[in-house]
Amino acid sequence: MMASFMSYFGARKDAKQAAREAIVGLRQQLQLIEKKEEYLQKKIEEETKKAKANAVTNKNIAKQALIRRKAHETELDKLAGTRLQLESQVNTLESANLNAETMAAMKKGADVLKTIHGNMTMDKVDATMSAIEEQRAIANEISDAISNPMNAGIDIDDEDLKNELAELEQDQLNERLMEADHVPAHAPSRPVAEAPRTAIAEEDDEDAQLRELQASLAM
Repeated sequence: MMASFMSYFGARKDAKQAAREAIVGLRQQLQLIEKKEEYLQKKIEEETKKAKANAVTNKNIAKQALIRRKAHETELDKLAGTRLQLESQVNTLESANLNAETMAAMKKGADVLKTIHGNMTMDKVDATMSAIEEQRAIANEISDAISNPMNAGIDIDDEDLKNELAELEQDQLNERLMEADHVPAHAPSRPVAEAPRTAIAEEDDEDAQLRELQASLAM
């Protein structure tokens, strides 16, 4: 009864954990095979050396060495085939485990999306967006009404405004014409400007230089 109880729980072992344990076991077996291959390779080399050493002096020993080498080579070929099968199984298990984990992650993501969306439907989304757009339009109307209070309650005729502006422009023109009529016909003559002081200063400098030149010649 205890055995059946344990086998029941063993059958329900997590698939992911079981895959990991299987991969670990296969890799351990591969390590043993690699060690066995190294051992056989050394034995083959030893038997080859022994056969060469006795090929002339003792052909019987050389022949026995070749037989043992052949046996080792046969066993080494079998181990190579076994190792290839184990490596292929490891790769298959790793690929299957990766696929299982990927599917589990994708399922979890799908469940989360389903929870986020909940009872959301396209009809509800459209209704919500329509309500938002309606409220946005109302907010814009309220903002426009608040930002333009100047003409609230005042009846303004655009034609009357144009006529008043035209009258104001005409009044400005009349005032300018009246100011132009009062300006004298001849403007008073301006006094003759005095010679620039810089020119006078230049003449004084030239006179001083001339006097210095005359004094130097007299000496």
